[in-house]
Amino acid sequence: MPKYIESESLELKEKYTDVICKEIVSFLNASGGTIVVGVKDDGTVVGVDKIDETFKKISDIITTQIEPNPQDEVSSEIRFEDGKTLIIVNVSKGIKHIYCKKKYGFSSAGCSIRVGTTCREMTTEQIRVRYESKFIDSEYMLKKRASQLDLSFKELKIYYSEKDYHLDDKTFEANLNLRNQNGDYNLLAELLADRNNVPLIFVKFKGKDKSAISERSDYGYRCIITSYDKIKNRLQAENICISDTTVRPRKDTYLFDFDCVNEAILNALVHNDWTITEPQISMFDNCLEILSHGGLPSSMTKEQFFEGISKPRNATLMRIFLSIGLTEHTGHGIPTIVNKYGEEVFEIEDNYIRCTIPFDEEVLNKLKTENVGLNVGLNVGLNKTEKKVVSLLIEDSEYTSDELAAKIGVTKRTIERAFISLQNKKVIERIGSKRDGSWIVIQ
Repeated sequence: MPKYIESESLELKEKYTDVICKEIVSFLNASGGTIVVGVKDDGTVVGVDKIDETFKKISDIITTQIEPNPQDEVSSEIRFEDGKTLIIVNVSKGIKHIYCKKKYGFSSAGCSIRVGTTCREMTTEQIRVRYESKFIDSEYMLKKRASQLDLSFKELKIYYSEKDYHLDDKTFEANLNLRNQNGDYNLLAELLADRNNVPLIFVKFKGKDKSAISERSDYGYRCIITSYDKIKNRLQAENICISDTTVRPRKDTYLFDFDCVNEAILNALVHNDWTITEPQISMFDNCLEILSHGGLPSSMTKEQFFEGISKPRNATLMRIFLSIGLTEHTGHGIPTIVNKYGEEVFEIEDNYIRCTIPFDEEVLNKLKTENVGLNVGLNVGLNKTEKKVVSLLIEDSEYTSDELAAKIGVTKRTIERAFISLQNKKVIERIGSKRDGSWIVIQ
C-alpha cells in the first residue's frame, strides 16, 4: 500500500503547476490540509527536479497571489523520501473570513473550497454568506489584531483637540475601541496610529488605461485621517480650473466636481474591506477612478445604496470620522454624486465598488491647446518659491526645510520665510510638533 493516498486533507502533485494556488485557497477556505509535490496520484514518489525554482514559485504564491495574505497559515518545507526530494506545503484552516486567488478576486473563479479530494468553485451565495457571517456582522476591525504592537496617536489627538474634544490618555483607547478582547491593538488602532503599515496610493496613468504609469505617490503609512487630508489636497491641486473672463460674472469651469470626488473618497475609506487591501485611487487622461473593496454592506441593495441609506461596514471608524467632522449621517454623499454624474459612474460587484468620475470635456479640450499644470497657488497670490514649496509638500508633507531648499535651489532661510508666508495666507498648516510633525496643504 502506498504511503501517500489523496484525501480531504492531502493533495498529491507529480510536479509544480499553477493549479497549486487554487489548491492552497481551497484548503484555506476549508479545514486546512497538505500538498505534497513530487508524488503521483497513485502514491508513487518521483521527486522534484528543479527544487529551488519550484520552492520559489510556491513562495511567490503564498506571498503575492492570494488575498488576504495567508503567510501566517501556510508554510512549505523540503522532505526526503526514497532518495528523492519532495516539497511539502502545509496549509492551516484560514483565520480570515474568506480567501481568493488575487487574479480573479472574490468571485467564483477566485474562491474555491476543498470538498473530498477535489477543489470546487464556491457559488456566489456561498461567498456572500461568508462575508455576512464571518466578516460584516462581527465588526472585524475591532477584533483583528494590528500588525504592530507599539502604536502612538499624537495626530489623532490633534484632530480631536481641533474640534474641542479632549482625549484622556488613560481612557481614550477604551473609548475609541482601539484594543481587541485580548488587550492587543486592533486594525482600527493601526489605521489611526501615527505610523502604520497601511499604504494609500494615488497613481496617475498616461492615457485612458493602466498600460503606462506617469506618477505614483503614496500618502499612507500614517494616521488614515492625515492620509485622507493629503489625498484631498492632492486632488484639489489636480482639479484644474478654466476661467472665462469674457462674461460677467466670470465663469469658472473645473476638471471635476470636487465635492463629488471628496464624497467618493470618504465613502471608499469608511466602507472599504481593509482585510483585503487599501482603496485605490487612479487618475487617467479622461477620468478619476476610486475603487474600494468588499462590495455593498450586508443586506444592502443597490437601490438603498443610491438612495443614500447609511449602513457603514466599519461603524466605529465611521463614528470617528463623524466626531471629527469629516462625514455626516445625512447620507447625502452618494446622491450628490448620482445627481451630478448619474448612477452609471458606479460599478458595483460582490467584491468591490468602483466610482469613475469623468472629466469635463471643455476643460480637457482647453488642456490640449494650453499649458495648464497643477491647480496650485493660481488664485492666492503666491510667489515662485511659495508655489514650488506647495507643489513639493503635496508630493510629500514631511519634506524638511533643508530638503526643500536643496530641491528648489534656494537657502534654508528662504524656505522658512516661505513657510511663514504660506501659513499667514492660510495655504498650509503644521500638524504636530516642529520635530515630529508635518505640513498639510489646506488650499
